[in-house]
Amino acid sequence: MNATSSNYVPTWRTATDLLVVHCSATRPTQDIGVRDITQWHIQRGFDTVGYHYVIRRNGEVERGRPENAVGAHVRGQNVNSIGICLAGGVDNAGKPANNFTAAQFVALHQLLDELRKRYPEARVLGHRDLSPDRNGDGVISPNEFIKACPSFDVATWLANG
Repeated sequence: MNATSSNYVPTWRTATDLLVVHCSATRPTQDIGVRDITQWHIQRGFDTVGYHYVIRRNGEVERGRPENAVGAHVRGQNVNSIGICLAGGVDNAGKPANNFTAAQFVALHQLLDELRKRYPEARVLGHRDLSPDRNGDGVISPNEFIKACPSFDVATWLANG
């Protein structure tokens, strides 16, 4: 599925340095996709969905913005990154939770493998890993996260296969 607003005119990305994993901050019972997120993002003033890919609860990968277009998913890094959003990421009380399905993690792994072949120099990280290093120690620690997104440590997940 590819859902964009009718007046969306992309700006093309000239570099891809980052593959950024996000969550939709929705509860595990909410199966949302590109169409839902497009509506939310348009309501927030975006031209269309900010992510390039959305992975639904069943593992289906939906295309959002064209892959080579500038995204709208992480302030200050949109011109050099691809945004991937997993549906879910909060518990029933609205607190951050790694509640993604096995199918989502399989799909994320496959999608990242494909993207890393196309962009071999790109780093893979979570949205929270782009928070500012407020204490200047060279490490972005949990107390510095602007958001918990994507509600798990992407580097540890990648390292563990």
